[in-house]
Amino acid sequence: MKEFEPFVYPQASCIAGVDEVGRGPLVGAVVTAAVILDPNNPIEGLTDSKKLTEKKRNLLFDEIKEKALSWSLGRCEPEEIDELNILQATMVAMQRAVAGLHVQPDYVLIDGNKVPQLPMDAQAVVKGDLRVAEISAASIIAKVTRDREMEELDAQYPQYGFAKHKGYPTKAHFEALEVHGAIEQHRKSFKPVKRILGID
Repeated sequence: MKEFEPFVYPQASCIAGVDEVGRGPLVGAVVTAAVILDPNNPIEGLTDSKKLTEKKRNLLFDEIKEKALSWSLGRCEPEEIDELNILQATMVAMQRAVAGLHVQPDYVLIDGNKVPQLPMDAQAVVKGDLRVAEISAASIIAKVTRDREMEELDAQYPQYGFAKHKGYPTKAHFEALEVHGAIEQHRKSFKPVKRILGID
């Protein structure tokens, strides 16, 4: 038994789904994606990216990029997150993702409960990554993109374990911060990083 109602799509001819990955980590960008699916080229198996295996996510990532009418990434880097705060940075990253679509949607569905200012009608959908195919697709694009960035950062700084915890505040990450200090890509406004840097 699912804990939410099936989603009723709004009457719109072109709908984009938007989701974010990386609000909670202590390091790296917050990454968002916007996806417009092609109704004539359906993709099987779309769901919340966190419920998929890494192998399945990677396969769907390639299929979405190939079959979607349009897809785009938006991001805010750690400096912007520190300047704006993580919520505002996420909203800006979502605006960038929608602006990057080469097909202009007339309606945007956003995972969660907050909607950034957009030039078209938009609606927040709680648990949207489970209920709306376009948001599921966006969650997969955003997660695979960010996870790969964390693997690249891990290759540069293997002592932090970024490939494993993806920058999230785990015990291993805290211990690495204590021993090695913060790197440039750490979010200096986040409490554990502030404490290491001695910032009040």
